Formats: sequence, C-alpha cells, structure tokens
Amino acid sequence: MWGRLKATALQMFEERGYENVSVAEIAAAAEVSKATVFNYFPSKEDLVIGGMKHHIEDPARVVRERARGKTPHAALRDRYLELLEHRAPQTGLSDKPLFLQVQRLISGTPSLMVSAMDYRRRSGALLAETLMDEGNPKLTSRLVSSQLLHTQHILVEANVHLILEGRPIYEVASMAHSAAEHAFGLLENGIGDLMRRDTEPPAPDAAYSPEGCRIGYEPGRAEAEEALERFLARPGDDVLEALTDPGRR
Repeated sequence: MWGRLKATALQMFEERGYENVSVAEIAAAAEVSKATVFNYFPSKEDLVIGGMKHHIEDPARVVRERARGKTPHAALRDRYLELLEHRAPQTGLSDKPLFLQVQRLISGTPSLMVSAMDYRRRSGALLAETLMDEGNPKLTSRLVSSQLLHTQHILVEANVHLILEGRPIYEVASMAHSAAEHAFGLLENGIGDLMRRDTEPPAPDAAYSPEGCRIGYEPGRAEAEEALERFLARPGDDVLEALTDPGRR
C-alpha cells in the first residue's frame, strides 16, 4: 500500500504539479480513503520527501560513533565515500525511476525545496549539538557542522544534476568519487591561498554604493510594481487600471 500510494502521488504530481493535486484526489486515484493515505504519510510532502526524515540524524550519529583519534571530517568523508560505493540514494548517485521522479519534483517545486533545506538545517543543528556535547565551543561546532554538511550537499546536488541530465550512472559515479576527494580535501587542507588573483581587478560597478546597495534602490518599490503588474494582467480590473493611469487627474 505504501508503494502504491507513493507511486500514484508522484505520477499525479509530475503530470499536474505538486501544488495542483490534493490528498483527496490521490486517495481517489488509488481507490482508498483519505484517512488511509494519512495512515502511511502524515503530510502531503511526505509523499515526496518523507524519506529525508530518516536521515536527519545520520551525520550526528556517524560523528558521535567515530573511532578514537578520528576527526568529524574524516568520519563523514569516509561514510560518504562508503555510501557512494553502494550508490545510496542520499548521495544523489541513483538512476532509479522513483528517485528521479522525486528529484525532478523537488527541483521544480519551491515549497518542497524549502522543506528539504529545513531538513538539512535540522541535520546541521544536531551535528553541532553533538560536537558541543564533546566539549567543543559553540561557534566552532556550528562552523564545522555547516562546512561539512554544506560540502556534502553540494556534492549530492552535483550528482543529481548530472543524473537528471541523462549521464550514465557509471560515468557519474567516477566523477562523484573524484569530486568527493577534492571537496573533502579542501576542507582538510584549507582554502587559504586557493584562487589568489594574479590579474588586475575590474573597475568597481558604478551601479552600487560603497556600502553595497544599488544606487537609486527604493525598498519595496520593485515588489510593489511587480504586484501591480500582476493585478493589471487579470481580466476585469478596469477600475484598478483607471486608478493607476498616469493620465488620470
């Protein structure tokens, strides 16, 4: 039943868009009650990214259980490389239809992207707490956690992008291993002198002030103009159009 509901939902989401399909419609298509859907999936988004919940604690657990003398960096690097060897979905190295459906939906649905980002944020917070529990300073713990997990996220994102492009899994696997070694190597050795400029910089952008603000920018103006354009594009807004007519006195 779990697989049936998920497959039905993903197919409908892909065809009509995640926001345009209700749980009631999924239940009807699967010929079950709405309550049955919620018995297996507590929320609509769980039909797509619910599996991510089961991996939120993974980084903290891996670091907490690392061997004596091993750094958090080494523990997470070795675990990631191990998962790559098994082509685990959480590394982005998978070409299974279900995985691809989920990734396409996430990349094309802002609300799902926000939820996925929140799962990563919670995972980072748990890792930082683990490091603090070992007696490390709060700031250092949060910095290390952020750098480690964001590096891993970029690696996963790169793998997913290549897979969705249609690159063969064996080709992506080879690239993924090289990318992981490079990325974790940067963390281990630092980026101090990396990419030091050896040419003259371009002239400062005249559109920006020394404080970094765009010259002439009025907070809220662009957003207000965009909202106005949306309203004017709607049929039946003759009154609003008349009110905003520059020639109106």
